[in-house]
Amino acid sequence: MGSKNAQKRERQNKKRQLRNKAAKSRVRTEIKKFLLAVKSNNKEEAESQLKLVVKQLDTVSRKGILHKNTAARKKSRLYKKLNALAAE
Repeated sequence: MGSKNAQKRERQNKKRQLRNKAAKSRVRTEIKKFLLAVKSNNKEEAESQLKLVVKQLDTVSRKGILHKNTAARKKSRLYKKLNALAAE
């Protein structure tokens, strides 16, 4: 059964887990949309989508859902893809 404190911690952890899972899923979805825009050579849409992705990555890293270096690495790789598209 566990103590009341342990039960509360379990409830809190489940709630946080769901919130973090949803946030990570949102980021992955936005990244997929960006990659789709890059694949279809749509530079304007890719740029606007990248803005959203960067904003979300900054948010999740600030909240500790993703490590700040992980967010920075992802942003760097996405910017590389956009710059490669712009160079064509």
